[in-house]
Amino acid sequence: MAVTILVVEDEPAIQELITVNLKRTGHMVLCADSAEQAKLLINNVLPDLVLLDWMLPDVTGLEFARRLRREERTKAIPIIMLTARIQENDKIAGLEAGADDYITKPFSPRELIARIKAVLRRRLPEMADDIIELGGLRLDPTTHRVHVCSNDEPSRPTEVSLGPTEFRLLHFLMAYKERVHTRAQLLDRVWGDHVFIEDRTVDVHIRRLRKILESVGKENLVQTVRGTGYRFSVECSEESIG
Repeated sequence: MAVTILVVEDEPAIQELITVNLKRTGHMVLCADSAEQAKLLINNVLPDLVLLDWMLPDVTGLEFARRLRREERTKAIPIIMLTARIQENDKIAGLEAGADDYITKPFSPRELIARIKAVLRRRLPEMADDIIELGGLRLDPTTHRVHVCSNDEPSRPTEVSLGPTEFRLLHFLMAYKERVHTRAQLLDRVWGDHVFIEDRTVDVHIRRLRKILESVGKENLVQTVRGTGYRFSVECSEESIG
């Protein structure tokens, strides 16, 4: 799945090389050559992942990573450090500053793409391209299709037609199965943190999603946790369905 990646790198040649390869794989790329410029970009668009150079002209990548981790809005953004430093102590310092991974220069574009996929799969599973199969549903992020697999006819799954918002909502809930999410969290992660709509919008789309799943007998997989939010669970309970 295409994601928005912020590349914070002050060497033009490296920045261009990274940008070309990320765009080739379908990702949206934002570029900054300093921590100050990166902060301005983040204020406008929250990236899904940050590629952060260690040596920047204003502050070090370590310090910028710490700043991102201290702020509520940016603390969960995955960070991959890029650096020529190869000593074990440097790698430990990068990880302790909040980086999720550490790539030493020079590196190949293939390695970078593989590392990005691994971090997204670990930190943001809803951004990965992995097919998810739960509770008789099979969701394919690449084709944007959802099928119901019948025990009677496993070779002939039934396709479920979902709108784009309902698909993103179902994908997110399935990616974090059994985890309860508040309306505010769903708005931030499914709609985006710069979309200013009411929390009750989530309820409307949850009802639409359940109505569609009802046609194939799967509405109970999307559950309401009263006073908290919603979750996807294969453990159906009458008390948690609403």
